[in-house]
Amino acid sequence: MEQLRSQLSHYFWSLNKREAHLQTVVSPIPWRISLLTDQDTDRNSPSIRFSRTCLKNVFSVLLIFVYLSLMAVAVFIVYQTITDFREKLKHPVMSVSYKEVNVYDAPGIALYPGNAELLSCEHHFYDHIPKLKNPGQPGENKCVTRKINYTDPFTNQTMKNALIVEGPRDVRKRELVYLQFHLNETKQDFSAIDYLLFSSYQNFLKSSNKTKFMQDCESSFSSWKFSGGFRTWVKMSLVKTTEEDGSESVEFRQETSVVNYIDRRSSAEKGDQLFFVVFAWKDPYIQEIQDIVTANPWSMIALLCGVFLVLFKAADFAKLSVKWMIKIRKRHLKKRARELNHIS
Repeated sequence: MEQLRSQLSHYFWSLNKREAHLQTVVSPIPWRISLLTDQDTDRNSPSIRFSRTCLKNVFSVLLIFVYLSLMAVAVFIVYQTITDFREKLKHPVMSVSYKEVNVYDAPGIALYPGNAELLSCEHHFYDHIPKLKNPGQPGENKCVTRKINYTDPFTNQTMKNALIVEGPRDVRKRELVYLQFHLNETKQDFSAIDYLLFSSYQNFLKSSNKTKFMQDCESSFSSWKFSGGFRTWVKMSLVKTTEEDGSESVEFRQETSVVNYIDRRSSAEKGDQLFFVVFAWKDPYIQEIQDIVTANPWSMIALLCGVFLVLFKAADFAKLSVKWMIKIRKRHLKKRARELNHIS
């Protein structure tokens, strides 16, 4: 019995010893694991913070590049705006408008018949021209006419004889002026009568120096011709142009159509060349032309203000980004110095 007791006591004593030994061996493991995890977190946390700081710095540099790009684009826009403004000032746009009227100011028709003789001059309405009764013979003259002689403004030597006729006025009634001339047989192969149009017959009558007035008209307006043996239909249109200095100039544009005249006179009478011409208004619209400068200085100023405002905002944003980057950099350097001091 005593031997069995001694064996059991020895067995329990060995078990207690083994348990104590296991406790001494296993107990440092949690401490070591916790130590290792703390060291790992200490080691990983600076790298994570450094990567975040690096990303922030890269982002700040990108913002600075964006600001520089915006500044370059803004400078280009400002330069292009100023260039376009100067080009528009040099090249104004032509504005065309149409003014409808019922009655025109009667134009002046200056005819240079030379040796031709005026047979008749009549005003007709609604484009109604009656049939010729006695072609080649003098007829009625119901037009207001004046004769004037003046020196050619280009040569100052040739004397010109002009027959001034009052043109049509009432465009609604389609008023027209119908003139007939005849010219005795000449040695010329071709025969024609020159004419020119000027803006106002009343201005001619009111002029104190009619010779100077006609010289100025011939210098300003173009001259045309109508030939013998035809009926020439002249349809006029009036163009008023306003210059940049505010002065106005008047120009006539015309469309002409020519109809052959069937001469039924006897062979003895055909030696006289006949001329027929009709003057009428094309339509009741006066074309007004004015040069307009499309460049608006206020729009350019507004655009420049907007560009500079964007630049100032971007510059302010870039300045704050640089300050923030410098602040983060200083904080990182202080923390690194503190860690080095702690390690040392």
